[in-house]
Amino acid sequence: MLIPRKRSSHKGDNGVVLIIGGSEDYIGAPALVGMSALAVLRSGADLVYVAAPEKVAWAINRIAPDIITRKIKCRNFSQKNVTEVLKLAKNADVIEIGNGISLESGKFMQEIIKKVNKPLVIDAAALRVIRLQDVKNAVLLPHAKEFEALLKNSRLTRKSVQKHLNNNILVIKGHPKTVIMSKNKTAINTAGNAGMSHGGTGDVLAGIVAGLLAQGNDPFTSAKVAAYVNGRAGELLYKKLGFGYLASDLVKTFPSILKKYQKIK
Repeated sequence: MLIPRKRSSHKGDNGVVLIIGGSEDYIGAPALVGMSALAVLRSGADLVYVAAPEKVAWAINRIAPDIITRKIKCRNFSQKNVTEVLKLAKNADVIEIGNGISLESGKFMQEIIKKVNKPLVIDAAALRVIRLQDVKNAVLLPHAKEFEALLKNSRLTRKSVQKHLNNNILVIKGHPKTVIMSKNKTAINTAGNAGMSHGGTGDVLAGIVAGLLAQGNDPFTSAKVAAYVNGRAGELLYKKLGFGYLASDLVKTFPSILKKYQKIK
């Protein structure tokens, strides 16, 4: 069960997330980052900020008025932007990084991940440029190819990776099962279907995880619940739309599934 929300809570008490994402070289970046940001809010967190290259941030603003952007003056993130973004991170409870970022920004992502002293959700491009040994207090969300890159960079095997997780959580996305593991525990999620291969479904999952983490839930629980509600939303949408559903449909559907885990005290 998730941590109950206090009846007397005020804006900001239920979690603030900073998403670091986007690239002018990646035309789909605004949509991907926007879907993730909306998923943060739909999971119950109070506020989501997106730090993105300036033109990308303006495009994200057109997706929904609920998303607050911080416009970084660059085409793509570089090491010159590290100090500015780290200052923004100080005001967030959870940092999500990787969605819609170009691999050209690898050094930037590596520095942010090493230096930020907050719980992390690491997804997409960021998974291809890091070593597991350099990560702490994070939920990592690789699909099959990203997992291969993470193992190669970390010089680990699938069999050995779990014992090197330390305080991190690994979510290996896939169908018919998604594997969620900590150093000492493993859970299997079978909710979902082949329609979740659509672009953006993983970004939605990252947003749910970040939102649940920001509300004070432990990383393993956040990852398990997020994987289930995202997959279950896909199942319900398949019954209505077949494989024609989109990531934006997931964002609209999963809150009603997540509701059964949410309580007020």
